[in-house]
Amino acid sequence: MKRVRSNLTVWQRAMVSLVWGCCWFIGLMPHWLRYYVLQEVIYFLVYKCLRYRVRVVTENLRNSFPDRPEAELRRIRSAFYHNLSEIFISTVSQARMTDDECRRRVRVRNLNEVLSDLRGRDALLSTAHFGCWEYDSFLALYTGDHYVAAVYHPLENKVIDAVYLRLRRRRNIRLIPMKEIIRYYIDHRLPAGAPGQRIGIGLIADQNPPLRPNSHWFRFLRQDTVFFDGIEKMALKFRMPVYFCSQRRLRRGYYELEFRRLYDGEEAVPPNEITERYVRQLEKDIEAHPELWLWSHRRWKHRRPSCQS
Repeated sequence: MKRVRSNLTVWQRAMVSLVWGCCWFIGLMPHWLRYYVLQEVIYFLVYKCLRYRVRVVTENLRNSFPDRPEAELRRIRSAFYHNLSEIFISTVSQARMTDDECRRRVRVRNLNEVLSDLRGRDALLSTAHFGCWEYDSFLALYTGDHYVAAVYHPLENKVIDAVYLRLRRRRNIRLIPMKEIIRYYIDHRLPAGAPGQRIGIGLIADQNPPLRPNSHWFRFLRQDTVFFDGIEKMALKFRMPVYFCSQRRLRRGYYELEFRRLYDGEEAVPPNEITERYVRQLEKDIEAHPELWLWSHRRWKHRRPSCQS
């Protein structure tokens, strides 16, 4: 925490301690109180009272599922806000979760297969704002051969950013700002055959990137969409395999991860193919469990130019 606090004022440090104390207090609550009482209170306040981004969620659902009836879209919308409330509880509960508790709440379905696949190799672990995405990096708690370099976007609010960094710090997990990840990897990767921990770079790749003149457009949830291409660029440049972290909610506060290989690090692929595979896998998961994706994000702010139609 020292490195984070050095950039904070005395007032901000006090606020970090206060917020952290609130997280710790929530983490002390028994499971039933957190997930079946407090979560329902948060759901009621956020969805029914504050109506947090309800218009954005409704528009995104209608555009993504134009063939589904309004009653079903309302059901998905309500389920989404239940999931959003659960994500909050699960995230702040990390304040007092031990590594053993993390492993009890998150299991990896194909763990042995993934570890065998990754032996002696670095990899890119792509994920999305799906389920409780904060838990995806818990793969690092199952292996000593690799650590996860979790890429994050620093938040504008320094207090919340400091709290999030503290919540995410665990054994075998290192937090790297997005702008520094390539330099970090070049500086820390090991030569082939050298002893030491390999790196799994964890990136959330479904954000809305800045629009460039040469941006590639994908058809995603029946809409023209641009995606970050950093995973594909790193995979091809450093010949790294790419995995997609597919998450399944078992019950409140408990999840199952499955890592599906999108690219083996050696296959000759056409431009944008790796990103296309990521898009298709994410779309498949959303179609199956739409309530688990982050619909409140303004994902489709960019419109495809008519000259590129």
